[in-house]
Amino acid sequence: MSATAANVPELASIAFVAAAGAALALGLLIRFARWLPHAQPNARSLHQRPVCRVGGLSIWAGWLAAMALAAAPLPGGASSWLGWAAIATVSLVDDWRGVAPLPRLAVHVGAAALAAAALPGLPGSVAIAVATLAIAWSANLYNFMDGSDGLAATMAACGFAALGAGAAIGGASPALALALAAAVLPLFFANAPPARLFMGDVGAVPLGFLAALVGIGGWGEGQWPLWFPLLVFLPFVADATVTLGVRLLRGERVWEAHRSHYYQRLNRLGAGHRGTLVFYGVLMAGTGASAVFTLIVHGPGWLVLGAWSAAIAALFAGIDYHCKVRHQESR
Repeated sequence: MSATAANVPELASIAFVAAAGAALALGLLIRFARWLPHAQPNARSLHQRPVCRVGGLSIWAGWLAAMALAAAPLPGGASSWLGWAAIATVSLVDDWRGVAPLPRLAVHVGAAALAAAALPGLPGSVAIAVATLAIAWSANLYNFMDGSDGLAATMAACGFAALGAGAAIGGASPALALALAAAVLPLFFANAPPARLFMGDVGAVPLGFLAALVGIGGWGEGQWPLWFPLLVFLPFVADATVTLGVRLLRGERVWEAHRSHYYQRLNRLGAGHRGTLVFYGVLMAGTGASAVFTLIVHGPGWLVLGAWSAAIAALFAGIDYHCKVRHQESR
């Protein structure tokens, strides 16, 4: 579907199919939740009771139906579809019975390399290698950030809606991103605090894969500058990347589950799931809206990205400070 053919009634139909298909699938998942895998509370989680963990299947039911209706291409074509399918499959298996970190990561990197090699506009092997790492990291960071009620669903809805707007501004079809944003909405209402259903790896990891794939693919096709997708998903990118960097510097086992992400610490400081969702939701809406507005007015995108990065760094420093104070008070 071309940008000129993607008129409002057609886009509305695509969004409706995505949301309706996801809602139908979600209803079935809730109906049969007792027979599905559950996330069990543990010392590193933020929930207190078992919760069904494969809600992400509803996203893909709605999105795939809408993609079939729209006949919208995926950046990288068949190679990207194979990569997405491989990541979705290993993630579902991981939700159901567990997959060791090394083979799981190998699938992520292999799928990212397959997709990156097929993306248009990447200038040479070095760019493909960097894109591979970015896509694999995005898939994992999105999963790392799916630990507080409503967080990952809100980022997906805001982020892919912004990518859809960016595609339309760049003269391309927004159908792919719009369908994904719409398909996430039903799950948001089941995942919002208190969550009745978790997205799970099968939802979060392929979402992160697509966020980077669409972001880099749109840059390669000339739809937007590279700062645009970075700014759109900055709240997740910043939290996960800074947390990983700090853990590496401390010599921690980064492949093990933990509760040191900023959103996790904010939750434990007393914000809870609702307060954490409001805090990060404001950031997500702010970075997404800023990215779209800056793209429309041809503003200084890297400067805006830098300003938001500084603001988020200050917020993270505040969380660090209050965590340190609480730790000292508890000694």
